[in-house]
Amino acid sequence: MKAALCKRLEGPEGVEIADIAAPDPGPGEAVVAVKAAALNFFDTLITRGKYQAKPELPFSPSAEIAGVVEALGPESNGVRIGDRVMAYLGWGGAREKVIAPIGALVPIPDSVSDEIACGVSVTYGTAVHGLNDRGRLEAGETVAVLGAAGGAGLAAVEIAKLMGARVIAVASSPEKLQVCCEHGADEIVNYADGDLKQELRDLTGGKGVDVVYDCVGGAASEAAIRALAWEGRFLVVGFASGEIPKLPLNLLLLRGADAVGVFWGESVKRDPAGHKRNMAQVLDWVAEGKLHPRIHGTFELEAIREAIGVLDRREAVGKVVVTP
Repeated sequence: MKAALCKRLEGPEGVEIADIAAPDPGPGEAVVAVKAAALNFFDTLITRGKYQAKPELPFSPSAEIAGVVEALGPESNGVRIGDRVMAYLGWGGAREKVIAPIGALVPIPDSVSDEIACGVSVTYGTAVHGLNDRGRLEAGETVAVLGAAGGAGLAAVEIAKLMGARVIAVASSPEKLQVCCEHGADEIVNYADGDLKQELRDLTGGKGVDVVYDCVGGAASEAAIRALAWEGRFLVVGFASGEIPKLPLNLLLLRGADAVGVFWGESVKRDPAGHKRNMAQVLDWVAEGKLHPRIHGTFELEAIREAIGVLDRREAVGKVVVTP
């Protein structure tokens, strides 16, 4: 079978297409024929050895897959050959067939495509976990989403709206902000043009935002913390800017605020049942037309270097999908 293998930690240029042996499932495992695999910004990091997960070479990029169960090992626990499923793997999805733990498989509703289903685990899973489990977001509160036009940001915009919040989308261009509006943002801020702290305060009548969902890091983080309301929550989601900020802790003290880590990948390991509940809810929302995940582009497996390059250059507006 064909697989995209990262053989050198050089980013997209270190990824090659190779023929490898098809896998056999062990106890509690399934072989899934991959119909679609999603890429994320962290694939640009993991293929350079700069992500917190550092798999041994060679490995396949892509943490998320959707496909059809092709074979089962012992202890299949109700999963059947032919079931359409999605799963979060951590890495290894960019290949024609994968081994997945039975407990990681989530059924896909008939009305949801493989291309959509493969891409909701990381973005929407993080959004639900971050805003609900960690951020304690309540209906009527105001959320500022930094990096709102990327896959993670758009998911947070949509989930926050479903939870009844007022959403301020923060992105770096008018084109990206227009996409945020199409996904439900109530207000927009271009942080490339002005004073982020002041604009967020102006949009909240001086009160400040209740929750900041920060996918970006860098200089925007401190500005957003300075715009927090009393007892606001600053959610540390990611560092797409490439810069991990050093935050003045007195800003949290003066606002009675919380800085909260949103480590979704670890939460999946520690609470797999909670993750599956969240994923079932997200897929139901998609099937009901309440969520509209955006796909930036779909690439054949042989074009995976180009696909990762789109993320590397921060050109993606929505999800980048590979179809083996």
